[in-house]
Amino acid sequence: MHRQNRTARRALVAAAAAALLLGTAGALPAAAAPDRAPAVIAGHAPGLVPESAVWDQSHHRFLVGSLGHGTVSAVGTDGSVRTLVDDPGTLIEIAGLRIDPVHRRILVTNLDNGLGDRTGSATYGRTAGLGAYDLDTGRRLFYVDLAAVAADGGSHLANDIAVGPDGTAYVTDSFAPIVYRVHPDGTAAVLLRDQRLAAPTGSYGLNGIAYREGLLVLGTWDDGTLWQLPPHDPAGLRRIEVTGADALLHLDGILGRPDGSLAGVTNALYGTGRDAEVELRSDDHWRTARVTAVRPSADPVPTAVTAGPAGALYQLSGGLADASAGHPTDTFALRRI
Repeated sequence: MHRQNRTARRALVAAAAAALLLGTAGALPAAAAPDRAPAVIAGHAPGLVPESAVWDQSHHRFLVGSLGHGTVSAVGTDGSVRTLVDDPGTLIEIAGLRIDPVHRRILVTNLDNGLGDRTGSATYGRTAGLGAYDLDTGRRLFYVDLAAVAADGGSHLANDIAVGPDGTAYVTDSFAPIVYRVHPDGTAAVLLRDQRLAAPTGSYGLNGIAYREGLLVLGTWDDGTLWQLPPHDPAGLRRIEVTGADALLHLDGILGRPDGSLAGVTNALYGTGRDAEVELRSDDHWRTARVTAVRPSADPVPTAVTAGPAGALYQLSGGLADASAGHPTDTFALRRI
């Protein structure tokens, strides 16, 4: 017993010394303290203009999609920025970005809204695509031209993505009343084409999309309406009656939350609407919904909301208004809300 007690005491002393060493050595790297992140993550990258963001739990980092460069960057909780995906022969601008956890890949929408380094007269306003890239390396896995899938010769802009449980991707088109379905192997088809979702000329229509309880919830930017779309029965598209719908004008990105609610952001990109974070709930499988919270944004023109460390919610403001005015900023903010 006496020898065992000495051994135990030595173990306790060693543990105490190790704790003291850690306590006096300064802050641990962010990856070693996964539940701690600042309230505001300030990023700096020349002309990046990130429009979308997701939390990559497996690497303890945010991923942001760039309108300025058509790249995906990894953003640390310290604000450090590193390019992960760069596919210049394919990607022009990135709006939507999601992680497909089943296949460990990043899904991005490709578009040309005239804001990026790679914009061109042949692609401007006519580009809609979905790219899949390896989550660890950024290597391209496949790319599908959704404008070719639409096969109508019209204007197209792939915007946002929802991912089903099996990795199937659903993509909204802001310049055409279309939702695309892309299977995990990259084969794609038009899931829905419905004129009720058409936007006025010169405006953005379909935008945010979320997978909820076996359904797709669609949001429109131009009028802030919400729609319920059963993937197995697209003819069942129906408008969701929303209590407090006035708060949803210029609804941009939306995100399904673990508690069954939806979080989203609205913005005043062209002077109407407001910069705010909104929350929605439904008690009847998204046949109806109600706005349960509206919080003014501390940053201009938020475009996305994402999960963060320890389940926190972060809002992205990437400088879209400045970029649209022709002078893109070099800074962006992920702010906990």
